[in-house]
Amino acid sequence: MSGPIGRGIRHVISRSLAVLAICASATLLGLPAAQAAKDNVVIGMGIEPAGLDPTVAAPAAIGQITWQNVFEGLTRINEDGKVEPQLATDWTISDDGRTYTFHLTSGVSFHNGVAFDSSTAKFTLDRARGENSTNPQKQFFSVIDSIETPDPSTLVLKLSKPAGNLLYWLGWPASVMVEPSSANTDKTAPVGTGPFKLGEWRQGDRLTLVRNDAYWNADDKPALSSATFRFISDPQAQAAAVKNGDVDAFPEFGAPELFQAFEGDPDLKTAVGNTELKVVAGMNLRKPPFNDARVRQALMMGIDRRMVIDGAWSGYGQPIGSHYTPNDPGYVDTTGVHPYDPARAKALLAEAGYGSGLSFSIKTPQMTYATRSAEILQALLAEVGVTLNIVPTEFPATWIDQVFQKHDFDMTIVAHAEPMDISIYARDNYYFGYANPDFKSTIAQAEATTDETERLSLYGKAQTMLAEDVPALYLFVMPKLGVWNAKLSGLWTNEPIPSNDLTDVRWQD
Repeated sequence: MSGPIGRGIRHVISRSLAVLAICASATLLGLPAAQAAKDNVVIGMGIEPAGLDPTVAAPAAIGQITWQNVFEGLTRINEDGKVEPQLATDWTISDDGRTYTFHLTSGVSFHNGVAFDSSTAKFTLDRARGENSTNPQKQFFSVIDSIETPDPSTLVLKLSKPAGNLLYWLGWPASVMVEPSSANTDKTAPVGTGPFKLGEWRQGDRLTLVRNDAYWNADDKPALSSATFRFISDPQAQAAAVKNGDVDAFPEFGAPELFQAFEGDPDLKTAVGNTELKVVAGMNLRKPPFNDARVRQALMMGIDRRMVIDGAWSGYGQPIGSHYTPNDPGYVDTTGVHPYDPARAKALLAEAGYGSGLSFSIKTPQMTYATRSAEILQALLAEVGVTLNIVPTEFPATWIDQVFQKHDFDMTIVAHAEPMDISIYARDNYYFGYANPDFKSTIAQAEATTDETERLSLYGKAQTMLAEDVPALYLFVMPKLGVWNAKLSGLWTNEPIPSNDLTDVRWQD
């Protein structure tokens, strides 16, 4: 890239990294990490959730605290992204794929002493699929036609059509089992079947989980007596907290430009893992100019994904061309469908009637990756005649209200954390406003088939559709940059689903 604007972009990036490097040199001159008590751990998080019930709200931070720690499901997803039994020991599927019979784990109680059985499982799923449900994945449960409980240890799901992903969906945070009498208060006082229960929540500061000594699974009782999650949004403060031992681990470290400074430190372990965090700049297709595919395609061709990754996330990350990650089965590389081509972008904008320029806003959450990415997008799009106005937008409350619910936005940027969630583009009135009957039909076929090869082929077709239609600017997959005390073991390197599973976390001598 040449010319004064190109130099301006490089100046934005280099100035940002220079400032961060100066801060890093001042910040990282701390003391060696202090060793925490052997039976408790302090975990750092960049975002504090507004509530603690993953069955009524979508933000990933909820699951990162409560999934597998407080709440459990009929199935679970392990670190390799595979489905495993949990509160269901096993299951059978009818030949037509429409009847699932689950055999439930015996001797399981919720934290309040209420027994878990088929009636509580039925309550949970009926609540999730009910008319008044606010479950973020409600559509997963819509395929359930009826639920039978022939005895306390048997649950039978009758489906309206086959659902090849059902067992996978049942392992998500949105599918965890809840106790009927406490379900309405789980947002602030969660009651689950997990190995930990809520101790104290000092909102704006920290949340502590304490070991559930009555935990049903004798083989998986945690070594930790407690775990405290500290909420630290500022990247420099995150780095200082790790280096000074104020936190024992930051499983998702939010300052990639400081990450290399931890490598080689004998007191710390660093890990770069896979995630499902797809950074996309979604557009509101309900209104001009985004209802014109030529505009969307032009904007995509005005973006150099590698420059976004370098400038926003210090080179960590992998470009994507649709709403799918390279670590997901059936991935198709679609980054070449609308590659970086400023000249072609300008020509398409002119063809769409915007040859003299275009201006709109992007509502940007406060997360570091979002603010930095928006600044790079702003500079890149200026080169093709587009003025991008950045509007800081508090996440999650304001963003969910304005963007997700009221659709009051032009463009926004966020990392979608759910695994293989390409089907969100088939949802009616989802925040993008994307309505493509062919795409919707393709997703429906993929979800209904029990043939793995056919399902992945259909997902490949769906990826290509999104890459061509560009309902969002597909930017990159964020890696999981983890840093923690070298004596701490059991934290996940990869994140196939938003989580901080503490079951196997322990201190080593």
